[in-house]
Amino acid sequence: MKCPYCSYPESKVVDSRHSDDGLSIRRRRECLQCQRRFTTYETVESLPIVVVKKDGSRQSFDRNKILNGMLRACEKRPVSLAALETAALDIEQILQNSLEREVSTGQIGELVMERLKPLDEVAYVRFASVYRQFKDINSFMRELNKILEEK
Repeated sequence: MKCPYCSYPESKVVDSRHSDDGLSIRRRRECLQCQRRFTTYETVESLPIVVVKKDGSRQSFDRNKILNGMLRACEKRPVSLAALETAALDIEQILQNSLEREVSTGQIGELVMERLKPLDEVAYVRFASVYRQFKDINSFMRELNKILEEK
C-alpha cells in the first residue's frame, strides 16, 4: 500500500479490525520510510448487476428501489425497518452470489415476495397485487387462497 504522505510503496499493518457493518476490514498502517500512520479499508469487490426491465430496457441494480417497494407494501403495518433492510440486503447478496450479471425484474419480484411473506402477509398481498398485476378479483382471490392453504 502506497503511503499517502511520502508515496513510499511499502507499509506494515499495525492493527486490523472489522468495521461496524461487518462488510469491510479497517487497517491501520505505518509507512516504513516516514513512519507516519494511515488507515485503509478492505472490502469485497462486488460486480455490477444489471436489471432487465419488462420493456427490455436495462439499468443498474439499486437495493434502495427494493427497499422502497417493500416500504410501500408495509405502510401502516407492524414491520420494522431493520427487518426490511435485512431482507433487501439478503436479496442483493443472493443476486451477487449468483453468477448472473443480468437479472430480470421478475426474478427480483419473486425474491421480494419470498422475503415479505414471512414478515407480513398483508404486505405480501399488497406487493403481489402490484407485482403480479391482478386483472380481476378472481386472480386476487386465488392468491389469497394459496396463502390460506399453506396454513
